[in-house]
Amino acid sequence: MDQPLSTVCEPPGFRYPATRPVRQLPSEMRPREELTRRGPASVSDEVLLAVALRSGTRGQNVIDLARSLLSAMGSLGAVARASVDEIVALGLRGLGRVKAMELVAAFELGRRAANLGPVTDPVCLRDPEGVWRVVEPRVRSARQEVFWVLMLNTRNRLIGQPLPVTTGLLDASAIDPREVLSPALCHRAAAVIVAHNHPSGDPAPSAEDLRITRQLIAAARVVGIRLLDHVVIGRAADNAPGYVSLREQGLVSFDAA
Repeated sequence: MDQPLSTVCEPPGFRYPATRPVRQLPSEMRPREELTRRGPASVSDEVLLAVALRSGTRGQNVIDLARSLLSAMGSLGAVARASVDEIVALGLRGLGRVKAMELVAAFELGRRAANLGPVTDPVCLRDPEGVWRVVEPRVRSARQEVFWVLMLNTRNRLIGQPLPVTTGLLDASAIDPREVLSPALCHRAAAVIVAHNHPSGDPAPSAEDLRITRQLIAAARVVGIRLLDHVVIGRAADNAPGYVSLREQGLVSFDAA
């Protein structure tokens, strides 16, 4: 559940002084100075956003702008999930396309960084649940289907990070086997696993999902790379996992000659 606005450690009734330029505020009330003094984990959402936004406009300092953004979106979680167009559409003075792009990029970096494993200890993918754990955080808030390729070495350890190949409604014509397999060839991968999400949350594969998989199996075989599985990512419900493995379900033959 999204956290309420500005929940961190402020005295009751506390409000940053409005409208005054940040440089005219006492140093302890300036966002950057407060972040330095207290640390990022101990400041409010609006302070973090103010630091990311950097500047306000005439008659509205950056703290006011951050507060307006949080109020307009309803929560920090909503801001984090918003697209550039959705932020721009709010019509907030001082928050144009460039700043919206910077915010979207910052939140995406945070999501990606949260899922980076140690460089010296690459993830070993032993089963489809492992694929789900790697890919699901990357598509949790996605509103469109995203198709990923995961490259593996001979010990089934992940080479680099999963690569997004295409975004949008998937069909066989949208998936170019060269885009899937070229990175694997460049990295001398022994095998690949592909995955994509269903934004509806239902991971049941479609007939088109099966057709894409058969197409990729044939293409991978030509260049000497093994396609180990295609995992469809959804949301876990009750006791059902949030994914379907086409190999595990026997829906496609991955090992046929």
